[in-house]
Amino acid sequence: MPGLRTARLSLIPATAESLSAELVSPQALGEMLGMDVPASWPPELYDADAVRWTLLWLAQHPDQSEWSLYYVAEALPPVNRARLVGVCGYKGGPDAAGEVEIGYGVVPEHRRQGFASEAVGGMLAHAFADPRVRSVIAHTLSELTASIAVLETTGFLFDGPGNDPHEPAAIRFVLSRGRYEAAGGAAAALAHFPRPARPSLT
Repeated sequence: MPGLRTARLSLIPATAESLSAELVSPQALGEMLGMDVPASWPPELYDADAVRWTLLWLAQHPDQSEWSLYYVAEALPPVNRARLVGVCGYKGGPDAAGEVEIGYGVVPEHRRQGFASEAVGGMLAHAFADPRVRSVIAHTLSELTASIAVLETTGFLFDGPGNDPHEPAAIRFVLSRGRYEAAGGAAAALAHFPRPARPSLT
């Protein structure tokens, strides 16, 4: 399937070939994608187990690759090769309640440049373009203040403790279709969502 584009980024769908290359080495991934991969790869919390899980999920859902992992690449001028700055993606398509979960990560040297928020914005636009999607959720940890800031910037609201048995300390954030569309959708989201007062997470 084609990738997703934002103002500065290309979101490139992962494939069995790219994920297999990634398990070999970051260099093999770069050769597979024709892109520069930073020495700090992979992003935090995106490890070999996550790569293997994605490989298995794609094998079990070959017609749903748009709801899986994307590599986040900075679109550089044509004279330069694009470079990877992180990953983002969905944990499957919308469920029976119309809910989709996202995740994201950026390598340390490319943080604080708005890449995570921009990538999340691209994922939100893609998700809410599907009429089945009623809300998008994300889980993070209370100590990951930068991750929480990304979610708040892109319109998510704190929704209490998470419900993932593999991450008992996780907290949950949610963005409804109504809130997203009230802000003007993808084109206006980052500019119009006010940062909410952060509740106590303890």
